[in-house]
Amino acid sequence: MWQQAWARTRAALPLSPWGSDYSTAALRHDATAGLTVGAMLIPQAMAYAVIAGLPPIYGLYAGLVPLLVYPLFGTSRQLALGPVAIDMLIVGAGVGAVAQSGTEAYVALAILLTAMVGGVQVLMGVLRLGFVARLLSRPVIAGLTTAASLIIAFSQLGTLLGIDLARSQYVHVLLWDAVQQAGQTHPLTLGIGLGGVGLLVGLARWVPHVPGPLVAVVGGTGMSWLFEFERQGVAVIGTVPTGLPRPDAWAASLQHLDALGPVAVTLALVQFMKDVSLGRIFAKRHGYTIDPNRELIGIGAGNLVGSLFQAPPASGSFSRSAVNDRTGAASPLANAFAAGVIALTLLFLTPLFYYLPLPILAAIIIVSGMGLIDLQELRRLFRARRRDGYIAVFTAGCTLFVGIQEGILLGIGASLLAVLVRMSRPNVAELGHVPGTRRFRDLDRFAHARRLEGIMVLRVDAAFSFANAEYLYRFIVEKSAHEERPVQHVVMDGSSINSLDATAAEALFSVAERLDTAGIELHLAGLVGPVRETVRRAGLHALLGDAHFHLTPYHAVAHILERADADDGTNRLATYRARTGPDARVPTPQAT
Repeated sequence: MWQQAWARTRAALPLSPWGSDYSTAALRHDATAGLTVGAMLIPQAMAYAVIAGLPPIYGLYAGLVPLLVYPLFGTSRQLALGPVAIDMLIVGAGVGAVAQSGTEAYVALAILLTAMVGGVQVLMGVLRLGFVARLLSRPVIAGLTTAASLIIAFSQLGTLLGIDLARSQYVHVLLWDAVQQAGQTHPLTLGIGLGGVGLLVGLARWVPHVPGPLVAVVGGTGMSWLFEFERQGVAVIGTVPTGLPRPDAWAASLQHLDALGPVAVTLALVQFMKDVSLGRIFAKRHGYTIDPNRELIGIGAGNLVGSLFQAPPASGSFSRSAVNDRTGAASPLANAFAAGVIALTLLFLTPLFYYLPLPILAAIIIVSGMGLIDLQELRRLFRARRRDGYIAVFTAGCTLFVGIQEGILLGIGASLLAVLVRMSRPNVAELGHVPGTRRFRDLDRFAHARRLEGIMVLRVDAAFSFANAEYLYRFIVEKSAHEERPVQHVVMDGSSINSLDATAAEALFSVAERLDTAGIELHLAGLVGPVRETVRRAGLHALLGDAHFHLTPYHAVAHILERADADDGTNRLATYRARTGPDARVPTPQAT
């Protein structure tokens, strides 16, 4: 009976395909992984809620309902959901701009923002807009992560020192405020915080399989109760509500939708980009594929439904997903077991957190935040393409000194500008013939390539469009005019041109006319079908004639030499044949 109901449900909804071949062994693996990740999630969830300016209990709420909803739609088998430091930082910056942290209005707006994020993600998934996340390029994500790690760490300075600092997303403001109030530092609070940092770093380095945050929370709570830290001026969590969150409609006023809209879109894209990148890592490792649009629906549905149960935004965690994978997670159902641990905690264990010192939570946040810094990634970006490294540094700087949302938008803008610059000034290589072959290669990169007398062969490594038409026009004309040797023919290898718009076709038309005036013939080789059609419709084929279009640069050169031999009685084609190898033959012009 239940199998039929499940089959009907799967047919009606875009559910994840993992349940079709689920086994008892997979269930055991998911239970082991989920219980492990759940224990790890408890301290992290409470700590990350603090980053968003929310009471710690809301972090536990974020580790409950979203983890139960995601397995219904998600396709990543190892992705572990829950509150994430970067997400909470964006929530704090966005909601903090319209409400005072710590107030009921602030909490209500954070929950409303969660619903908006979920709605955006579900809508994008239904409309199959997963490709939009490509706007967040690898350099932008690297820069955002680097800056966010510093903001997250420095946001806990006040809690670590035992002083009240103004809440800010700017590191320099936090640091200056801390310096001004350094004389009011509470020594015991600072000692507990630094001890927590040392414990977490030490466990991660020498005993990596031990859940450091859980050890710090248990140990810190026990010492706080034993030595009465609260009476000595150390701030503790205090009373934590017991019980599961009750379903409730969003209490915030909808008048702030306009202000929260950009934050919701930004966070939706950041979550999706991060989760898909992480999911693909595990999918490649285990030999399966993920569906980006289903991931959008899974994460979005988790946030949307979770917001009805007072949950702030949840998404995939790097550290918990790694643990999930290491402990054998076989499907998204591992998230449900982790949610079970959170549910038991909410029902029975929250009174135990009363004495948990806040500097311990600050230590967890600081270590987690600094752990996000990936200098190796920045080095790889600079090594692969220096421009990408500069975009990452620019994004990080804007995020630190201008703002989180502004930094992301400026980083996206810098990435798009870099693409436009690259499109407007594409690489144009002069090619030479490689003796003994039919191949033509870049003269600057292949020492064996040789120029041909009277013939210049060029290759355009880009789509030919309005963005680069003028540049290519000037390059070809000026290159032909200033060539130190006499040139009677220019052969353009268009095999790398995958598209041609009307402006570019007009530019090619002008190039052909200008070269013809100078007594130079233009030949086009290797054009793909759609580009040939555009050339024909633009009238360029009629201007040049069928004999000026060829399959490859080799065919173009052979055709030119055959005509030259017929005109002046020379034997250059035979020499060219000898240089191209025994399989050389006189080609026919390319049909268009």
